[in-house]
Amino acid sequence: MARRVLGARLATSQLSGEKYSVFWGLPLLASDAISSVAYAVDEILWALVPAIGLLSYFWIPEIAGVIVFLLLVLTVSYRQIVDAYPGGGGAYIVAKDNLKTTYGLIVGASLSVDYILTVAVSVSAGTAAITSAFPSLFTHRVGIAITIIVLLIIGNLRGVKESSRWFGFPTYAFLAAIIVLIVSGIMKGGNVDKSDIPSFPVSDVAFGTQAVTIFLLLKAFSSGCAAVTGVEAIADAVPNFKDPAPKNAKIAYVLLAFAVFITFGGVAYLSTIYHPVPSAQQTVISQIASAVFGKGIIFYSIQATTALLLAMAANTAFAGFPTLLSIIAQDGYAPRQLAIRGHRLNFSNGIAVLGLMAIFLIIVFQGDTHLLIPLYAVGVFTSFTLAQFGMLARWLRMKPKGWRHKALINGIGAVITLITVIIIGIEKFTSGAWIVLLLIPLIVMVMTRIKEHYNSVAKQLDIPNDRLSILSLEAKYDHHLVVPIASLNGLVVLAMRYARSLTPNVVAFHVETYAGEADKLRKKWQLLDTDIPLVIKQSPYREIVGPLVEYIDSEEHASKPGDMITVLLPQFIVSKGWEMALHNNTSIFIANALFDKRHVVVSVLPFYLEDLPIGRNKRENTPQ
Repeated sequence: MARRVLGARLATSQLSGEKYSVFWGLPLLASDAISSVAYAVDEILWALVPAIGLLSYFWIPEIAGVIVFLLLVLTVSYRQIVDAYPGGGGAYIVAKDNLKTTYGLIVGASLSVDYILTVAVSVSAGTAAITSAFPSLFTHRVGIAITIIVLLIIGNLRGVKESSRWFGFPTYAFLAAIIVLIVSGIMKGGNVDKSDIPSFPVSDVAFGTQAVTIFLLLKAFSSGCAAVTGVEAIADAVPNFKDPAPKNAKIAYVLLAFAVFITFGGVAYLSTIYHPVPSAQQTVISQIASAVFGKGIIFYSIQATTALLLAMAANTAFAGFPTLLSIIAQDGYAPRQLAIRGHRLNFSNGIAVLGLMAIFLIIVFQGDTHLLIPLYAVGVFTSFTLAQFGMLARWLRMKPKGWRHKALINGIGAVITLITVIIIGIEKFTSGAWIVLLLIPLIVMVMTRIKEHYNSVAKQLDIPNDRLSILSLEAKYDHHLVVPIASLNGLVVLAMRYARSLTPNVVAFHVETYAGEADKLRKKWQLLDTDIPLVIKQSPYREIVGPLVEYIDSEEHASKPGDMITVLLPQFIVSKGWEMALHNNTSIFIANALFDKRHVVVSVLPFYLEDLPIGRNKRENTPQ
């Protein structure tokens, strides 16, 4: 099933063939930032329109201009990070290498939260684009969002190269559609039918109220900063580009900045012409498109490409999160399973974790983009800030050629992003940012505990080289073997033969769950020519595992402290997978119950049954 859905396995030697070019890497890693145009302007208007009405459209160009400037600073800064750290890891490696490990963990935790929110926000926004075009689907938005995430998980599990091809088309289609919208909207200059744009009551708040205006501008700016989230993804995944990877990643950054500048700036400008009103049922792009083109094929094409891109924008997180988590896991601060590549050479465990956490958020917040946005930017701007300070510290410490202008760029970036994260933290605190601010230190604590655990285990398992020559591999204990049986059949006979080949200390163990069944087994056992004892324990509550564990813990089997006890579980293997459901698989429960017992080994002896036709063996399997 996995091969059919996900494709054939890939050998490690094929890893280089799974890397992508700039053309395919750009939509995969930049779709989050590019797609932000679909909701960033909405969020600015949500902050302004309810308070100052029509005056909101006067301030949009200024707010958008500051956000675009911030994007340019971050783009230049992250190009420097690519040069300095071509191995990937982005802000996590920068902070860990140049500041302190704790700061690196803060970045790792912040980006992890942000990547999860990226999926939830992007998919929710994509679902909103769908329900804007088809309002009757609004009540099904949670189910639609979950379906999209499941498809994203499957697509990414198919591999890096294939997922970049899957998700490249929506990005380029969206860019083309938005450019058509911007050009057409500017050419028509607002001389269109605006009946599809909802009206609103203009607030009585005066334009000249300076305190209120500053507060609103800061709030609107913090909301619109969603437009620059996703910038870090390229730096996190530099090794996934074809060689020369750093050069290709830097080219991708230039194209990313240009695309966001055109689309975000263009939609922000159109909003000053068409005066869209923030609405839970209809997005800003939907309102502008319906005014410019009407409810025709072009309108639905724009909505379709927007919905596709927003859904695919979550793929930026699927490209960055598993890679980041694998680096953190290699450092020992996350479970090591997250550093293992799956059968399609991707970090499949990280992909699964990301998808499940995003589904959880979709359910909790009912797929409402407006509720998710306040949680969104805190984590990523925390990582932006620490990355800028980390690079600044690097230039001041190493002082390579041209370090002054590089330090100036990162210094400016550090100040701007620090101010931004403070603004976002304050403005969005009561709207949900407090959740992220609480979650990040908790994740850092968990990462620290994981590292301490791995260090402790490694210390306990370590054997100094000077001791290896004096260690003996000879056994220092006696061996006892217990074979749980339900009845006497060919499988049990085979198991007893195998057990006797290992040690003479063998015991057959049976649990009587119903009166009379033990007598039948005892009589049949006596017919065997064997001195292997049969131990029978009654279980009045029909429990099988408990009496066996009690027997192992007791001294009935005459083992001494330090002896090894092996519980041999005879297990027959049926020819078809579905047939396993027809058997109780008691051995699984026994193995789980004995897993943490000292000096106890659980071993499974497989016995294959030919079951064609069902109920008869193709050949006689009972030992002679």
